[in-house]
Amino acid sequence: MEFAIQAEGLAKSFKETHALAGVDLAARTGTVLGLLGPNGAGKTTAVRIFATLLTPDSGWARVGGHDVVREAGLVRAMIGLTGQYAAVDEKLTGTENLLMIGRLLGMGRAEARARAAELLERFHLEEAAGRAAKTYSGGMRRRLDLAASLVGRPQILFLDEPTTGLDPHSRGELWDMLRGLVAEGVTALLTTQYLNEADQLADEIVVIDKGRVIAEGTPDQLKSQVGGQVLQLRPVHPADLTKAHALVREAAGRARIEGEEITAPVNDLELLPSVVRRLDQAAIPVGELTLRRSSLDEVFLVLTGHRAEPEQPEDDAPDVGEQEKVGTPS
Repeated sequence: MEFAIQAEGLAKSFKETHALAGVDLAARTGTVLGLLGPNGAGKTTAVRIFATLLTPDSGWARVGGHDVVREAGLVRAMIGLTGQYAAVDEKLTGTENLLMIGRLLGMGRAEARARAAELLERFHLEEAAGRAAKTYSGGMRRRLDLAASLVGRPQILFLDEPTTGLDPHSRGELWDMLRGLVAEGVTALLTTQYLNEADQLADEIVVIDKGRVIAEGTPDQLKSQVGGQVLQLRPVHPADLTKAHALVREAAGRARIEGEEITAPVNDLELLPSVVRRLDQAAIPVGELTLRRSSLDEVFLVLTGHRAEPEQPEDDAPDVGEQEKVGTPS
């Protein structure tokens, strides 16, 4: 199967709000597709449709080769979903949480217990297996949450803001676990507010805004679209910031002030010497002047007009799916 996830003309409205207005996308089997966009862009709505929690108004979507509407039961049997918030039962132990899901999936008691033990070991939770989940740290809960999504051995994972609220160390642990799953052939669709996360994990990225796809490609391809490099400048004296910004903007066409620094996309190799000459003529001493590669954050800024922000509930969508685990056939 070349594509594990496909959509064409996907549309969904809630009252007067068009959450999705004709989205086309595809994720190749055994890869990570990053789905990015500003708050309210339609990312979570798309995930809910792929996970069979919502039905589209028009267009179609296939997951694992199955139509998400006509063959919803087959889709559910082959996917896992982790939402923005940990969905484990805090009163149950780690083992009991995974055992319960295994039994709900139709596993025998011995098989469910063996699968729970396997996942607890894989996610480095074996020492906490007998403790109530309410005693777990945030990172441990998210690991248990991801483990719960994997009890049924899904071929396709939907990860909707899976590392929200985690510290950098815990986030890195989840990154490593996801890389391991993809190496085993799992396909993942990832939405995230952390653009460096998408840069690290995604093989390809789709950016949506106002329910429409506005850009797609590999991280490197998207960076090249807005200028392969960025000029970064910091005047010695903060009082020169505004004047230096005007000079850089004149040379580059556009530039931004961020804190005490000025950044501008580099689309011409002559930009750096041009900026140096202008600053020298204006007698503005520079503390830092460098060229670096564009970041996905800068790509996002250029494409959408603002930086990525923590996700909020989208539109008027019903509050379903945020804390659900999918994997049981209907």
